[in-house]
Amino acid sequence: MPEPMISRHLGEFSGLAEAAARGRGLFPEAAPAPELRRAAREATGVLDLTAGDVRVERSWTTGDLAGEELSWSVGYGPRTRAYLLRPRGAAGPLPGVVALHCHAGMKFAGKEKIADGPGPPSPEVTRLRGRIYGGRAYAGELARRGFAVLAHDVLGWGSRRFPLEAMPEAVAAAAAGVSEGLSEADGYDRAAALHEHLLEKYCVLLGTSLAGAVAGEDLAAAAYLRSRPDVGPVGCVGLSGGGLRAALLGAFDPAIGAVAVVAMMSSYRELLDRHVASHTWMLYPPGLSRVCDWPSLAASAAPRPLLVQYGERDELFPPAGMRRAHAIISRAYPDGGYDGVFFDAPHAFTVPMQEHAFAWLERRLGV
Repeated sequence: MPEPMISRHLGEFSGLAEAAARGRGLFPEAAPAPELRRAAREATGVLDLTAGDVRVERSWTTGDLAGEELSWSVGYGPRTRAYLLRPRGAAGPLPGVVALHCHAGMKFAGKEKIADGPGPPSPEVTRLRGRIYGGRAYAGELARRGFAVLAHDVLGWGSRRFPLEAMPEAVAAAAAGVSEGLSEADGYDRAAALHEHLLEKYCVLLGTSLAGAVAGEDLAAAAYLRSRPDVGPVGCVGLSGGGLRAALLGAFDPAIGAVAVVAMMSSYRELLDRHVASHTWMLYPPGLSRVCDWPSLAASAAPRPLLVQYGERDELFPPAGMRRAHAIISRAYPDGGYDGVFFDAPHAFTVPMQEHAFAWLERRLGV
């Protein structure tokens, strides 16, 4: 007998989960295959985008790093801004990493959460880094290890964020917290949290999803990074919402050489019990749950190298869900290539986790 689906946040309507599951074939453990990736891509509604008209907006050097601020167009909305970081004076092609910024309820900033530009980080970014990144701008730390690291904004974040005047009045009004002592960035993020629901509605109505639109932009960024003559094989890494993006990028881009997912892994079934509300719409593309479970998607390109870091004290994921996910992914890699590591950590990319991931990327991408 299958395990019952527990959904206490549905209250009296908790039977909805079982009713929906009957005949729908929810959360299948699908074997890695091109057919799985095609079906998942269709269910997610991944947009076919390219990074066009790439420009170098400015360059700088800071200590042992050299940086470029790039911009490009994906065909709609404001130009995407990105930072490309590499060791100062590095010669010859370097392995590349697409560093994917998190969600974290902070949309006023994007790439700045994980990468320093030529100026200092904002107080809000500094606060976030202290809470979930060990106080580090980890993209720079990774670049110091011998990588060309690209950190870019995507739909809804940083240079790609929606202006308040484009939001419905009732949503934009949530930013009025400035009068309560909130900064402009914190007030904006309060409104952006509500606006994500509307954005998902538009995406679904247009035949895609927030996950599909973001994945399309990430695919475009990865293709650009690979096109550079000073970049060799390319991998990707991200925490939380960035880990979600890393899993999607790895599933849908066959040219990604290694994927590191940090604190963003659980089976869907276990999320039903009080863990759905904690996550972005990007984790729930319409129809994906009938194609495969989330860990099956992350493992869909096996035996391509995959690292998943789990936090034993991660408050956003149930321990049983993380353990089930680890078992599912392990079965998809019978001959090796998967490293699933459990850290004594909360929902974060701590310094020890970063150092472990950096060393793993070095081995897999050949620094």
